Amino acid sequence: MPIPDYQTLMLPVLKLAGDKLEHKFTQAVEELADQFDLSQEERNELLPSGSQAVFNNRVGWARSYLKQAGLLESRKRGFFTISPKGIELLKTNPKKIDTSVLEQYPEFIEFKNRKKDKTEGDTSSDTTVEESSMQTPEDALASAYKKLRSAIESEVLSSVKEASPSFFERVVVDLLVTMGYGGNRQDAGKALGKSGDGGIDGIINEDRLGLDVIYIQAKRWEGTVGRPEIQKFAGALQGQRARKGVFITTSSFSKEALEYVSLIESKIILIDGERLSKLMVEHNVGVSTVGQYEVKKLDSDYFDNE
Repeated sequence: MPIPDYQTLMLPVLKLAGDKLEHKFTQAVEELADQFDLSQEERNELLPSGSQAVFNNRVGWARSYLKQAGLLESRKRGFFTISPKGIELLKTNPKKIDTSVLEQYPEFIEFKNRKKDKTEGDTSSDTTVEESSMQTPEDALASAYKKLRSAIESEVLSSVKEASPSFFERVVVDLLVTMGYGGNRQDAGKALGKSGDGGIDGIINEDRLGLDVIYIQAKRWEGTVGRPEIQKFAGALQGQRARKGVFITTSSFSKEALEYVSLIESKIILIDGERLSKLMVEHNVGVSTVGQYEVKKLDSDYFDNE
């Protein structure tokens, strides 16, 4: 099932604490993950920053908001327990707990007002992003990052498609060298586009020492690349007694082409336009950095040495 948002987790967190015992946060995360029957992959899914698991982060925000409303208490670091107010709320058998429920408590209203004061002068809505969209701040950052990343990848692909064949060759060389192939750009440039052997556009070193080579086919196409083109490339590899090849296109590959490379002995990697643009952005080819944001979290180890 999808990883629940932080507001969906509020009631389960409070119910977990309903036994009036102290609960260690890390153990609570595991218990809640079991309750929601999350797979190991879902439990391990990280925020884009890689600093924390998504589920842990959302449980943490649910706990934090419940504490701000006075429904949970924390008598020692890393642990939480239910408060008298939390016990009273559970007695009403609520169907859900979200920020609208928390707004019944003066402590939470005071907390919201403090947040509002800190962002005074912001022209956005008074309702925070995470409250309006069921997202934590980290979720909102991740969502915005994905949108920006998708937009720039689309721009990159459009620009590559509009470029000349010679410039496309340069793009391929720059990308492969940046990824660690070809030794240096001068050597790679000499190799690529010089083969002229049917179905092969160039040869590039797999490693900086030239212990093995990779044969390249680069097609700046609009239409779908079908199985016949891949078969032609595979045949050219066999003619060179080559084992490895990369077929790069600005368009896409047919289902038959994808199935074919999975059946043959030669190792052929297919890179379509979408993957090409992702690799270019990932390796900073054709893009530049306009800003950086650091996402920080509390260093528990530091405070444990108090």
